[in-house]
Amino acid sequence: MTERLTKVKFTNLGKILYPEMRITKARVIEYYIKIAPKILKFLADRPAVLSRFPNGVDKEGFYEKDAPSGTPVWVKIYTKYSESAERMIAYIICNDLDTLVWLGNLAALEIHITLSRAKAFESPDFVLLDVDPEPPLGFDDVVNVALMLKEKLDDLGVHSYIKTSGKKGMHAIIPVKEGYTFQQTREFAHEIGRRLAKESELIVSEFSRSREPGTVFIDYLQNSRGRTMICPYGLRATAQATVSTPLDWGEVKKGLKPEDFTLFSVVKREKNPWEGLLEDRQQLEMS
Repeated sequence: MTERLTKVKFTNLGKILYPEMRITKARVIEYYIKIAPKILKFLADRPAVLSRFPNGVDKEGFYEKDAPSGTPVWVKIYTKYSESAERMIAYIICNDLDTLVWLGNLAALEIHITLSRAKAFESPDFVLLDVDPEPPLGFDDVVNVALMLKEKLDDLGVHSYIKTSGKKGMHAIIPVKEGYTFQQTREFAHEIGRRLAKESELIVSEFSRSREPGTVFIDYLQNSRGRTMICPYGLRATAQATVSTPLDWGEVKKGLKPEDFTLFSVVKREKNPWEGLLEDRQQLEMS
């Protein structure tokens, strides 16, 4: 990595960002370069929100919606008024490798994306169903619920995609056709959760029960304007440098462990389970 190959002026490349794994900022940037052909497809044209850890994941980081002071002029910005913040927010749009490695240089160890593109901010093109467990349940329970979720969607003729969250849960994604509102996609996700909750005592579909021990919440609430999910192939600020990794549904089985998918292992995966996802637009119908 040299300045001759990129517009980015790198700083503190030897800074250790993942102490347990001895991973430096340089290694994070290297990961972003290697994974760029896959991750940039999902970052493209979407407002991004960063979780930055300039002192490493063992120290306090911060969540950043606005492009920081000193953002290069070549970084694309999307400005939108936020009702919750009551001000304009200048979101970063990561459409190219230079911007991606610049984010790495900022120690952006988590890149979250909206479920709609900037050009159609009010209209989602993804539905997110977050399979979110509470202790003492483990990842095998998450796998079981994810497979129940797939079966339910299959029965409706809806083609879904799955990834690890990089932490304790899994994310099922449905790419949808143009024209849906967030109210429609949120209600669809909520109804799927309600139906699953009728089939298993472990599953809850209402936020009021989402923290009950020994349950799995089908979280539908991120299907809202401006809400985000961790980007596919995005790093997480965990001790093991885990990655939110797209999987084939055939890989979702007992014994799957999110910590097996890390900065080191994901770049070696030849599989590209989400190839074609962006063109596989679904229509949502409840029967």
